[in-house]
Amino acid sequence: MIRKLLILLLLSSYFIMLGCAAFIAGTGAGAGVYTYVNGELKTSYQATFDETNRVCTAVLKSLEMEITEKTSDSIKAKIKARQTDGTPITIKTVMRAPGTTEVSVRSGIVGIWDKKVSELIHASIAQRLQ
Repeated sequence: MIRKLLILLLLSSYFIMLGCAAFIAGTGAGAGVYTYVNGELKTSYQATFDETNRVCTAVLKSLEMEITEKTSDSIKAKIKARQTDGTPITIKTVMRAPGTTEVSVRSGIVGIWDKKVSELIHASIAQRLQ
């Protein structure tokens, strides 16, 4: 009885993990699924952590935003920048799996977030990662 229960538990875990991997791959493949919580617009991209960070930096420079701070370790990074009018931008990247990186973009200050600018940055990132 215990053996059957263990096998059932292992099989269930396998199928749950398989389903989650398919969901991550689907959202990162450019399905355009974003979450917007507390001023952060997030999505995942099918790209390596390093490549995603290089693209984020390049996008900010191409949009003529001054990069004021960059921090990074092996699985997460943060880039702070400023628009020409002084409005702050923060991009956070987190490696979710090898080849999958979550990117969150926040534009503006607490309570006065600019979702349109965050969408523009994400669109530029997605275009460069294709």
